[in-house]
Amino acid sequence: MTGVEPTPSGLDARRRKILFRAWHRGMLEMDLIMGRFADAELAGLPEAELDDLEALLEAEDRDVLGWVTGEIPTPAHFDTALLRKIRDFHSRPGRRG
Repeated sequence: MTGVEPTPSGLDARRRKILFRAWHRGMLEMDLIMGRFADAELAGLPEAELDDLEALLEAEDRDVLGWVTGEIPTPAHFDTALLRKIRDFHSRPGRRG
């Protein structure tokens, strides 16, 4: 995780599980992509986007990395507003990773 551990207090059980899974992907690059996004945005995501995030967490790391970076086409069922939020989150000026 980051140097400052996210505090899951106040998060419901579903969000705490998602936060843990976002930071424990298998590929360091995906830990940083998904974990940083989850740290910043998870508490405010609506249920439908939580569903989409859980689906992304089930997908292969290399595929998700390619979809986020635009290196490979995103399958229609993963081309969601949530994936676009993740892309936008990591393309903000001054954002590392």
